[in-house]
Amino acid sequence: MRHDFTPPISRPGPRRRPVLTAAALVGVCLTAAGCADGDGGLPPGAAQETASRSASSSPDATASSPAPPSSSPSTGSGSTKPVPRGPLSGRTVVIDPGHNPGNRDHTREINAPVKMGTGTKECDTTGTATDAGYAEALFTLDVSRRLRTLLEKEGAKVVLTQDGDRPFGPCVDERARIGNEEKADAVVSVHADGAATGNRGFHVILPAAVHGDGADTAKIVAPSRELGVRIAGNFVRTTGSAPSNYIGGNTGLDTRDDLGGLNLSTVPKVFIECGNMRDPKDAALLTSKGWRQKAALGIADGISSYLTR
Repeated sequence: MRHDFTPPISRPGPRRRPVLTAAALVGVCLTAAGCADGDGGLPPGAAQETASRSASSSPDATASSPAPPSSSPSTGSGSTKPVPRGPLSGRTVVIDPGHNPGNRDHTREINAPVKMGTGTKECDTTGTATDAGYAEALFTLDVSRRLRTLLEKEGAKVVLTQDGDRPFGPCVDERARIGNEEKADAVVSVHADGAATGNRGFHVILPAAVHGDGADTAKIVAPSRELGVRIAGNFVRTTGSAPSNYIGGNTGLDTRDDLGGLNLSTVPKVFIECGNMRDPKDAALLTSKGWRQKAALGIADGISSYLTR
């Protein structure tokens, strides 16, 4: 942001997952042998578990080029296929694929300022890319579509803020508004970072306490943190990636008050930076279809854990 597989697993009934606090995440992942080595390898004993779960995950999904905008600017892209009954039946999850492949062709529109609770910010940005040119906006769409498939298999209603179905955006305030209007039980904005080479790992961004200029996060700070901690813990276990070595003090968590998508949300919401596109080792993971499936599964398990706690 700074900037195959067989049909999806059908999980039997609700299952309880352990509650992971930020301290527990650090203890599990950064002591003992660590959750990931410097090359993104899995911790001892985790490779077999992850391989067996990934073999049951969703089919390939590829990001498409943007089409004309949807009819309602505040309406997300929901699936039209029937959703089976499952542990997440009756729950609504909004997935926010960061940026948009078409943003680069609409610089005037995405540079327009919008209110974001602590001032103004550009409507949206183009996002980053790997050195080989794989765009963050394509990565976020791919992971988000995989994530949608996994969550729908558990019975959730899933809405995407954009699905390659509009020429640019939506703006950050509209992205928040879609989650609010859906009365989502959880919202996750999917991203990848664009930091310097050598900066590696993922981090989950949590909303800070913000009040004013149309924003009030008082009611969502605590539940958003719970959502973020659960996603971080499951992301470590499923992908083998370590928490960021450059943001969040090795906790995999970071709190910010400068993101309109968080500031303007009235429902629990987090961002996840899945890795650093500008680091060659992280880029090798982010451009792998197999790893992107693991990333989607880790996020899905974190969301499911939060919603069935």
